[in-house]
Amino acid sequence: MFNHHLEGDSAFTPEQVLENRGRVAIFIDGSNLFYAALQLGIEIDYTKLLCRLTAGSRLLRSFFYTGVDRTNEKQQGFLLWMRRNGYRVISKDLVQLPDGSKKANLDVEIAVDMMALVGSYDTAILVSGDGDLAYAVDAVSYRGVRVEVVSLRSMTSDSLINVADRYIDLDNIKEDIQKTPRQSYTYRPLSGIGLVEEQPDA
Repeated sequence: MFNHHLEGDSAFTPEQVLENRGRVAIFIDGSNLFYAALQLGIEIDYTKLLCRLTAGSRLLRSFFYTGVDRTNEKQQGFLLWMRRNGYRVISKDLVQLPDGSKKANLDVEIAVDMMALVGSYDTAILVSGDGDLAYAVDAVSYRGVRVEVVSLRSMTSDSLINVADRYIDLDNIKEDIQKTPRQSYTYRPLSGIGLVEEQPDA
């Protein structure tokens, strides 16, 4: 019971927590988020995700790091949508592993960008549970950056939570960031200013 109160930041109102954020930079580990969504049994609505993470603060930039399969047209379409809807996509070709699986590790890219932009943002929001990023989080926090880690608790390293200023479990915000199931899907072309394109499935 007591731990739950601690995790929920109940000592502060949401307004008090947010007013100290200043300029926000978002760093999303795409594959980590994808597997977290699978565990939660949801599809991420990336427009909602951006709104929920920014939460009224001034957004410097939102980075989305992902491995890419150049032959996957569906994925290429998804990444194009991401670029047009508020995300800076950093991609790396997938490497075939001996067991046949494909993987791309973008920890170095995330760490370098977090460090390179220090001074341009006040709060970093890291969407990843990867403990390898704890050293980078620690380094930017020593430079005066406030760090929020957002990920699924079962997939999050304790070392990462320990160096973060705030931890948010994806399970607690899944209603805010998931796609709402549609009864029937109809394609609406983009018409008028200010409308967001329909997000393709990742």
